[in-house]
Amino acid sequence: MTMTWTLAARAEKMNPSAIREILKVTERPDVISLAGGLPSPKTFPVSEFAAACAEVLATDGQAALQYAASEGYAPLRQAVAGMLPWDVDPAQVLITTGSQQGLDLIAKVLLDPGSKVLVETPTYLGALQAFSPMEPQAVSVASDHEGVLADDLRDKARGTEGAAFADRARFIYLLPNFQNPTGHTMSEARRAAVSAVAAEAGLPIVEDNPYGELWFDQPPPAPLTARNPEGCIYLGSFSKVLAPGLRLGFLVAPKAIFPKLLQAKQAVDLHTPIFTQRMVTAVMKDGFLDRHVPTIRALYRQQRDAMVAALRREMHGLDVEFNVPAGGMFLWLRLPEGIDTTALLARAVERHVAFVPGAPFYAGEPDVRTLRLSFVTATPEQIATAVAALADAVREALGKG
Repeated sequence: MTMTWTLAARAEKMNPSAIREILKVTERPDVISLAGGLPSPKTFPVSEFAAACAEVLATDGQAALQYAASEGYAPLRQAVAGMLPWDVDPAQVLITTGSQQGLDLIAKVLLDPGSKVLVETPTYLGALQAFSPMEPQAVSVASDHEGVLADDLRDKARGTEGAAFADRARFIYLLPNFQNPTGHTMSEARRAAVSAVAAEAGLPIVEDNPYGELWFDQPPPAPLTARNPEGCIYLGSFSKVLAPGLRLGFLVAPKAIFPKLLQAKQAVDLHTPIFTQRMVTAVMKDGFLDRHVPTIRALYRQQRDAMVAALRREMHGLDVEFNVPAGGMFLWLRLPEGIDTTALLARAVERHVAFVPGAPFYAGEPDVRTLRLSFVTATPEQIATAVAALADAVREALGKG
């Protein structure tokens, strides 16, 4: 018997990830992918995890395989609090199943249908996906290479003239360090200005920092949360410094909002796998991250340099704009007038290279001339080949091929 399924209204707001769909193309062995935001598997500390796995099972295997506290493993919460550059009470640390879960919990707790949430222009696609089922109004704040513009943030945070409090934005979502998708980093001056505007407007900040440790020459400025911990929720991840398959992240929230985030998590998965939490805690002991993360930085810097050199060489004379990120995993391009990068992708795949078109990263009107490149999973030789192929596709689209 055929059954008719009636979808909830929120399900209509759910859309497939453009990046995940593109990744299906990259599974072809002949395609060089500059698309996915995947850490290099060369950086995964496999032997350390093998040792930690054996240690956890040998020392307390029964507890590691049992249900556990929803807040997270206490020693891991303590370790996270100790890693952060401001005074953090471990009781305010919630271990999450990846930082993406943190975004989902925040959306469930803070957003209603029609409520306003402010985002950068452009912003992380995964955040837009996490917010969307709650049916908010996502409003783009004008941004440049230093982050959101403080004056536009002030205007957007206020709501309409004379409007009730309910019309004001619930929070602004920001990625200050090596932003996904642009690779931009918010300057110290801009952080001070944005923090001042948020405090003045009573606007909470959700600060997402999965890439902050991946700096190349010098660490980024202090987190926004460090300036006003009671006005911010801070998100972090172990995906980029250890391994994404762990699905292990965390959030730090003010005591006023923490209980509701915890209740939302309890309804989703009871707790993040305790075996994974214990294993990561074992790996991190004795300062392992202090030794390991610099090796990731060195590798990614070499690959960034290869991509920048290839772009300067292959895109010469094509009026292509791009940035040189000071860390992270991504580089952002803006192509000449008349090119839509969604259409360009098909030409690129014909030449065995993939990227992510920029349009899905915009909450408002997209800039269809933009695209994101990831430089961390391809070798310098593959990067050179892929960028040359991409340049050929651009020339063809411009009628210069």
